[in-house]
Amino acid sequence: MVTGAGPHETTDDSLADDSSPDSSPDSAVERAETGAGVGKYVCFRLRGQELAVAIEAVKETLAVPPLTRVFLTPPCFAGIINLRGDIVAVLDLAWLLGLGATAVSEATRVVICRGRDRDGDGPGRLEAGVLVDALTELRSFDRAGIAPAPPTLTAAGAGLLAGLATADDGTPLQVLDVDRLLGSEQVRVFQREAH
Repeated sequence: MVTGAGPHETTDDSLADDSSPDSSPDSAVERAETGAGVGKYVCFRLRGQELAVAIEAVKETLAVPPLTRVFLTPPCFAGIINLRGDIVAVLDLAWLLGLGATAVSEATRVVICRGRDRDGDGPGRLEAGVLVDALTELRSFDRAGIAPAPPTLTAAGAGLLAGLATADDGTPLQVLDVDRLLGSEQVRVFQREAH
């Protein structure tokens, strides 16, 4: 149940990028797609590794609310949540990356991500939450410095990443591609079943 963006399209002020004159979601995604310049990334831990997602693809982050498991859904779906009246699917990112199911703790967070639908009708069409072990910080790095994923990663993991980057402080980061995540076969199969 990866949902379309609802009427409550808000971004946590701590994640908003108001540094440019045109900070609409459409222009932000267009800037991210050019691959040029320094981008801001929401970073998080997952199984001892640090991952990053472009801030333009993040609607908000939140503590894990009560998850409702949906009967006969694949294990990559942790459940659904009610987000201010919108039903949002929550994906288990660790499971999708081949790292096993996520055990929810006090530090676990849900990152609500926005991506394109599989028909490519534009940004913000699909929305889903992803479970992460813990948030770390907002980091900046040059988008041009994102290197391809190494061949040592599993096919499942490499298929969901835009590549690898190094933060200004030298921290290695795996950069998640939200469009690939929401368009992955495991998620698309569920989208077809939901219609």
